[in-house]
Amino acid sequence: SRPEASMRQWIIALGFTALLQLPAAATEVKPDVINAATFAGKLPSEDRINPLVVKVQVLLDRARFSPGEIDGRFGDNLEKALRAFAEANGLPYGKVLTPEIWSKLQQGSGDPVIVEYVLTNQDVKGPFIDKLPSKLEDKKSLKRLSYTSSKEALAEHFHMSEDLLAEINPGKKFDRVGDKINVASLSADKQLSKVSRVEVDKGRETVRTFAQDGALVAFYPASVGSGEKPTPSGTLKVVSIQPNPTYRYDPKYKFKGVESTKPFTINAGPNNPVGTMWIGLSENGYGIHGTAEPSRVSKSESHGCVRMTNWDVERLAKSVRKGVEVNFVEGKQASR
Repeated sequence: SRPEASMRQWIIALGFTALLQLPAAATEVKPDVINAATFAGKLPSEDRINPLVVKVQVLLDRARFSPGEIDGRFGDNLEKALRAFAEANGLPYGKVLTPEIWSKLQQGSGDPVIVEYVLTNQDVKGPFIDKLPSKLEDKKSLKRLSYTSSKEALAEHFHMSEDLLAEINPGKKFDRVGDKINVASLSADKQLSKVSRVEVDKGRETVRTFAQDGALVAFYPASVGSGEKPTPSGTLKVVSIQPNPTYRYDPKYKFKGVESTKPFTINAGPNNPVGTMWIGLSENGYGIHGTAEPSRVSKSESHGCVRMTNWDVERLAKSVRKGVEVNFVEGKQASR
């Protein structure tokens, strides 16, 4: 009968459509697809990992315009980095990603953005902690705030989200020496240019560094203060640079969810509340530091300080010295 014939046709069509869609989904974020990705004028959606976005994020990271965590998604941090890159190069940025920006980005490097990497003993040996406690007070008993797995450690080392690392390495467990995995190909931080000024934009939630001649050297997304504990205003100076800092909690901070009435110290490690680096500022208790949660940078409030990804604050620390000015500005247009 006609209804049955129509139903059969519909089922066949549906099955054929599924066959067409499945291979596309399976190959979408393979390394060769990412490396071959090109901009054809259409912006990718934010809700899924996209090969072009991965490529753009890696190219920006290489150019020192950090998109934060390389996650393959078109979000706010990528928009901020693209805007800063466009401003620095005198390009229009109304559409966020334009043919001009895409062309300029590719001039920096023609190397593949995803490459093969062989796991070493250093990558997989740990020690790792089974689970990172959610409460601040529960972290004080740990000897070191280490990574929770080799997967987390590798993702952070290559500036990637764990989801993206897993997506381009199907079936991999990241725990066997000699295994080959796919990772983002980043530029080496050999000799980073020393900067004469750092600008923290409280409105845009960004950090920029400038050379003596006023040229923009690097850009980073950041979490900058909160309504409960705002970031300072005006100009401060760098007074200390401390890798692998411990974190000392003082009850006068009155953080939500912390019940302790006595000060306590949390040991060093990448999952320490201030991450792997502390750049102390001239106002007591304030600094620029890393984080245990790179995916939340610029997407959650800080306790008054300036919070960046561990890799970004490490780069910043290599380019500043004691005495460098840190200007806090209120969402003004980028300096030229």
